[in-house]
Amino acid sequence: MFDRFFRSKPTPAPAAPRPAPTVVDPAGDTATVRRIVAKLEAMPPEQARLLASAAYTLARAANADLDISDAETAAIERALQARGAIDEATAVLVTEMAKLQARTVGGPEDFSVTREFKALASEAQKLDVIRACFAIGAASGSISAEETAIVNQIAEELDIDDATLNSIRADFHDQLSAVQNIRRISGGA
Repeated sequence: MFDRFFRSKPTPAPAAPRPAPTVVDPAGDTATVRRIVAKLEAMPPEQARLLASAAYTLARAANADLDISDAETAAIERALQARGAIDEATAVLVTEMAKLQARTVGGPEDFSVTREFKALASEAQKLDVIRACFAIGAASGSISAEETAIVNQIAEELDIDDATLNSIRADFHDQLSAVQNIRRISGGA
């Protein structure tokens, strides 16, 4: 699904923007999806690749426990909309595409897509994605050991040093399942 954003191809001469097709659909869903796809196709290729790789990386973190909840989905959508990068409807569609890819492809693509994101993203964007990965894990109220392990792996793939990662993780200290378990065992201290 994201292949066309990751494959390098010769840059064709800019074409005139094509108008959104007129579709008679009572709910308007088909026309909405087509408008969103047209927006994504109109993005500069590097921006579209950055968006796709960021979305996949976030979905990868959400899928660490092999389940992407509604709360995690909403957190991915919010992260993609941060700083006004894309609108809500586009974030919803991109999130669903990324979730599908993370669930069905996973494994071998994980490192390749994260490497692509690393090549395209600024340092601030890399840190934003790591922060968002923790927020996605915390969306359910607790960041599991599996989610923590995936975020650690993503941070390593993005060359984020341990001190920086630990600083970001500290913001989510109370949501870490290990911390919650220790507090529960020790009587809430």
